[in-house]
Amino acid sequence: MIRAVVTGGTGFIGKKLTNALAARGWLVTVLTRDVQRSQGALHESVRLAGWNPRVLGPWVEELEAVDAVINLAGEGVVDQPWTKDRLAELKASRVDVTHRLSSAIAQTKKKPKVLISASAVGIYGMRKDDEVLGEDGSLGDDVLAELCKSWERAADPAREAGVRVVHPRIGVVLGADGGALQKMLMPFKLHVGGPIGDGKQWVSWVHWRDLVDAFVFLHDKTELTGPFNITAPNPATMEELAKAIGLVLHTGTHFRVPPFALKMAIGDGPASAILTGQRAVPRKLEQAGFEWSYPDLVPALENLIGPK
Repeated sequence: MIRAVVTGGTGFIGKKLTNALAARGWLVTVLTRDVQRSQGALHESVRLAGWNPRVLGPWVEELEAVDAVINLAGEGVVDQPWTKDRLAELKASRVDVTHRLSSAIAQTKKKPKVLISASAVGIYGMRKDDEVLGEDGSLGDDVLAELCKSWERAADPAREAGVRVVHPRIGVVLGADGGALQKMLMPFKLHVGGPIGDGKQWVSWVHWRDLVDAFVFLHDKTELTGPFNITAPNPATMEELAKAIGLVLHTGTHFRVPPFALKMAIGDGPASAILTGQRAVPRKLEQAGFEWSYPDLVPALENLIGPK
């Protein structure tokens, strides 16, 4: 039986991953700041353990002799305007927490076999070009890219202690019950949906089921280390994504969300992240032999939001 500890296991992505791993027979412990609130949200076999990610404590003992630690902790990037305090919170919830977690791993007597520590395709920068970005693609220098670079470096203590470290650079995860897709669906259902901005920005998307399978693949393939783009092999533009949603829902696309409206709603920083993108492709996963269940956008959306 595979024993895993998961941080960030009660968020949209974390919940999908944790429940899927438990359903596969993994023995999963989720480190959570609020055990009581987390009860009932996860698979019945999932064990909950309290932690304060800001300080070392009894939670460190949970890391001893497990097969994998999966680190998904982090506040939402586009949930609030990027004030000085918000940017500090984004750094603390990703970089500082990851550094503390990896330092704790380095101090364990019997170390985990692998640390799968999340990153994001935002590391390539907020771009408007069409450059195809594999894992060796040029990295950005904007605030989002710098955050991701620091996020990955924060796992260095575990890496230096001899633990295998993998960084899934996660794209836009599609699921009907959370994340970006859920937010886009309501306007389409009201027949007022359409692309955001000029629609030319790239969306490196992935079906949540393929994300889960990719994490299992990265765990099982013990020779794999470093960054891996967790995206479908066929990224889409925002225009293509909107048209695909309209096609699957039989609503069409009728309106375009203007940049100024998005900036008024969520602030300049988060809006800039949405109005730009990255054309990231999963070259290393392909080379390692991973197979996608949903490599193409329309079938992925049909599975998620089409008629059942």
